[in-house]
Amino acid sequence: MKALHGKTILITGASSGIGHATALLFAAEGARVVLGARRGDRLEALSSRIRAEGGSATWLAGDVREEAYAQALVRHAEETYGPLDAAFNNAGTLGPLQPTPDVALHDWQDALDVNLTGAFLGAKHQIPSLLRNGNGGSLVFTSTVVGHTTGFPCTAAYAASKAGVIGLVHALATEFGPAGVRVNALLPGGTDTPMAREMNPDEAALGAVARLHALRRLARPEEIAAAALFLVSPASSFVTGSAMRVDGGVSVQRG
Repeated sequence: MKALHGKTILITGASSGIGHATALLFAAEGARVVLGARRGDRLEALSSRIRAEGGSATWLAGDVREEAYAQALVRHAEETYGPLDAAFNNAGTLGPLQPTPDVALHDWQDALDVNLTGAFLGAKHQIPSLLRNGNGGSLVFTSTVVGHTTGFPCTAAYAASKAGVIGLVHALATEFGPAGVRVNALLPGGTDTPMAREMNPDEAALGAVARLHALRRLARPEEIAAAALFLVSPASSFVTGSAMRVDGGVSVQRG
């Protein structure tokens, strides 16, 4: 039997990069995936691909910064497939990549709104659905090694907001562990995604980032998706409150 057979799993940030790869993998492993992102055209294309490959998918476009959307996405999942078995809160933004004195307050706030408040709002409405399912369930959040085990200059908003996600994970794991809900964070290193290429727009810069890793390369989105699969599957049934590094050794390489 496939690892996620019959499971209903919500994925945010599903229109590209890690979220896109994770949606394809979860669907291939038998999950009924509920896709969220701002770009409805990309979600429709991804859903169509999943269905063409024999999987099950539905989607709802919106902005994770808005509580009404977080609530509507869970409602859409339940109306389509029933209560959630898991959710992967993956939506994120780099925020301003500037020297800290030059960062405008509204840009700082936007990074917090997407990366941290968006994660909180997702959890706020996903957890009751997991509890209605009655089978425990799993919440996974995408954080980062930046600001946790290693630091990079000019990433203050990104690092701070993503570090906050780890604190959220710790709190939720203790609060909902007695109900059987597992809560974990994924900490990718450099991953070859549109976001990474936005941060490093030329191949030379991207190559320099790759060389910071012990493996001397960037991750493929599919490799991060495989780690997410572990965290939502029964294979990780005793894993909660963790910050799982999938970073190609960048943390040990840099300190």
